[in-house]
Amino acid sequence: MKAPGIALVIVVAGAAAAAGYWYGSRGAQHAAPATSATATSASGTQERKILYYRNPMGLPDTSPVPKKDPMGMDYIPVYAGEEKEEPGAASQIRITTDKVQKLGVRTETASLRALDRVVRAAGRVEPDERRIYAISPKFEGYVERLYVNVTGQPVGKGQPLFEVYSPELVSAQREYAIAAQGVEALKDADSAARSGMRELAESSLLRLRNWDISDEQIRMLAKSGDAKRTLTFRSPVSGIVTEKKALQGMRFMPGEALYQVADLSAVWVIADVFEQDIGLVKTGAKATVRINAYPGRTFSGRITYVYPTLKPETRTVPVRVELANPGQLLKPAMFADVELPVAGQGKVVTVPASAVIDSGVRRIVLVQLGEGRYEPRVVELGARNDDYVAVLSGVKSGEQVVVSANFLIDAESNLKAAIGGFGGGTASAGSPSPASVGHKAEGVVEGVDAKAGTVSVSHGSIASLKWPAMTMEFKVANEGLLKDLRPGARVTFEFVERKPGEWVITGVKPVAPAAGGAAKSHAGH
Repeated sequence: MKAPGIALVIVVAGAAAAAGYWYGSRGAQHAAPATSATATSASGTQERKILYYRNPMGLPDTSPVPKKDPMGMDYIPVYAGEEKEEPGAASQIRITTDKVQKLGVRTETASLRALDRVVRAAGRVEPDERRIYAISPKFEGYVERLYVNVTGQPVGKGQPLFEVYSPELVSAQREYAIAAQGVEALKDADSAARSGMRELAESSLLRLRNWDISDEQIRMLAKSGDAKRTLTFRSPVSGIVTEKKALQGMRFMPGEALYQVADLSAVWVIADVFEQDIGLVKTGAKATVRINAYPGRTFSGRITYVYPTLKPETRTVPVRVELANPGQLLKPAMFADVELPVAGQGKVVTVPASAVIDSGVRRIVLVQLGEGRYEPRVVELGARNDDYVAVLSGVKSGEQVVVSANFLIDAESNLKAAIGGFGGGTASAGSPSPASVGHKAEGVVEGVDAKAGTVSVSHGSIASLKWPAMTMEFKVANEGLLKDLRPGARVTFEFVERKPGEWVITGVKPVAPAAGGAAKSHAGH
């Protein structure tokens, strides 16, 4: 009985083992596809997991689902692996790939280049002062006849302008004629008599020449011995009569200008160059002049003089450009557009002019650190031309800068928060860390305008902004904050600068009144 019992136990154990092996193999066959499917799923999935959504203004507020803040801006998704950001990430701007594509973000590489530029200035055409002549008789007389009787009439060199009568002129002619005849009559006399008559003749001749009597007229007078009643004045140069004061029959006095003639074959253009550009302008450099009256046509000249004075009203310095005037197309007093090419001083780091965001206080360039990650940097700018501007500090050659950056102001309000992290310089004791984007203060509510969504608060000093105690007006991010902002209430509040000069309260907490009375208010601005 013992042997068959033992055998029976062995058979049952073997059958159980076989059944276990069969079930195990079958389970393994069913489990293997599941494991394989999980791996495939893990390897085939490229989407990043969204952990939560953060406040677009950098405030300590998150949401497990997409939402908008009280000002209507979308919360920004935070993906797995981004929750522990690298140092400096607090001042960075993150934008999803989809939004980058929708906004049309474009970048360009900051590079070294010679920054040749053109200084542009407004100018006006003026006559060459060295080519302006005034016709002024040096004796008293009367205008007998006019040969040129209109302003603007062109005249040639030596052309008669007017004819005058002068008793003094007639007397001087007679003196010279008598002296010349006396010299001839005394040629056989003693030397003393001849010498005295010759001196008298030379004195009369000098007097006529000092009155601008031509040599031809003097020779005719000496030959004929007859004094002419009138004298003709001629133009000393070819040009245009720009001024005519002579009237037929008028009396004139010595030195009175009767005509002015200007030679306009060459003219000046006086360009008003702005103060910041005057250091680039050099004498002898070429200049290009354009006149509105002749579109598409240019005139070339050279800078001949930079005036030593500055006009305080316009903060400009006059620069003289000399140029030829073929056909006298350039008229005095015409307006001109002047271009003065300026050579750059070697190669410098440059970025496109469109990459610079100028707030009026500082200049920002957005540098792309990676896909969807941008860092705002304060830069110091140098010279610029039409397309590029030199960057003296803040950006290095080879870095990618955003050249269509306006969208970051309009669509991503956290730019202001990220820039606010700069704090205007190196953080000092008591100042907030670069990661801080909002500001905190404590004060007393002075007044509330629910319709306008504004509140007047008398607050204490604010170290993060280096503000003294003052009373100022804030806007509120949403109407729900007004319940804690009642006149007379003492509160602690958080606020940000939404745009230059606009401060928005984003959070409020009531403060229990201190023992001994209400809090003191502070002086205003």
